[in-house]
Amino acid sequence: MTVRIKPEVEKALAEGKPVVALESTIISHGMPYPRNVETALNVEKIIREEGGVPCTMGFIDGDAVIGMNEAEIEEFGKRGRSIAKVSRRDIPVIMGTKQWGATTVATTMILAAKAGIEMFVTGGIGGVHRHAQETFDISADLQELGRTSVTVLCAGAKAILDLPLTLEVLETQGVPVLGYQTEELPAFYTRTSGLKVDYALRDEAEAARIIKAKRDFGLAGGILITNTIPEEYSMDPAVINKAIDEAVAEMEAKGIHGKECTPYLLAKIVDITGGASLDANIQLVYNNAHVGTRIACQLAALKEKN
Repeated sequence: MTVRIKPEVEKALAEGKPVVALESTIISHGMPYPRNVETALNVEKIIREEGGVPCTMGFIDGDAVIGMNEAEIEEFGKRGRSIAKVSRRDIPVIMGTKQWGATTVATTMILAAKAGIEMFVTGGIGGVHRHAQETFDISADLQELGRTSVTVLCAGAKAILDLPLTLEVLETQGVPVLGYQTEELPAFYTRTSGLKVDYALRDEAEAARIIKAKRDFGLAGGILITNTIPEEYSMDPAVINKAIDEAVAEMEAKGIHGKECTPYLLAKIVDITGGASLDANIQLVYNNAHVGTRIACQLAALKEKN
């Protein structure tokens, strides 16, 4: 059982430079090849341009890899859904049987915390699925946010979920839900949901001060920062909601459940929208990489002062 840290990442952490964690499920399960690889490498490029060091997580032959190289990211993209989607419960199996595994939000948080990485940027977190009152289908991401001390920046929970119930669970877990220059929870493909965040952040510096305050006080657990999709890429709520309803109905008719729900729904919505949802997904991830890295840089500067 091995944890392998990319030398560039290890050096940056030792020097107190801003490192930004990235998941790999978005590569293997979230987008088709080759756009998945192109997007992943562009996100790493954006993080570098903003002054940070990117760190894409994954499991390769049972090793936990904290910082994949370009060839490994390419292989993840090519293998796609043949790679196991790994949450907390799956880690010992993947490591013990020497498999390849793609990290979800939960697993990326675990690896980031082990390495001492505070900031993690993704598209959207998992949450409470629709009809969870009957199915109890709630993403492990929410419990991980309650227990693991990593800040996650995203465009809200995925729009296929029950957003009000997702916020309720986050509150129960003691997770502060912050909005970057917004008082309203973003709904992934769209900028509004009608739901309020706990606090609207003025800028990256304020976000960094809040993160540092939580850590300095010794409060365990994550922080969720939500960031709206840029207006020019935001989808028409009526169009995307109709596509989501259609995809959910088809999924339920086919009896798909558990960790297969999200990849199925996202792919189906891409099909229904003629690719528009995939374009929106990519743009919101790019936007999150910009904002998340700027926050990580502000946090590194704050720590350096102390």
